[in-house]
Amino acid sequence: MDDTRRAVLDRLAAVDQAADHADPAKLLPIAATALHCLADSWRRLLSDHRADPDGRCEACHRGRRWPCQVWQAAHEQLIGDDVPPRRRTNPLRSPFARFGAR
Repeated sequence: MDDTRRAVLDRLAAVDQAADHADPAKLLPIAATALHCLADSWRRLLSDHRADPDGRCEACHRGRRWPCQVWQAAHEQLIGDDVPPRRRTNPLRSPFARFGAR
């Protein structure tokens, strides 16, 4: 496991530990700092996954349609509902078109 991944996972474990076992008087400053950090982290991640002029995610592999999985996960975790389905602007392509069949 690389150092970056380990450091992030250790920090998340420490936040979980504090939330589960810390004295409430000590928890408030930790929670305030963690919440600011969490909000900033989501903003940075979501800014990388913005839609380009064609409605595709700028960061996702193969230019996934926006909202991509990162935005869908953010919506699910922060809002709590399912993401409304996207309206299709073009007809479905035939899955067999690349083989010459229609």
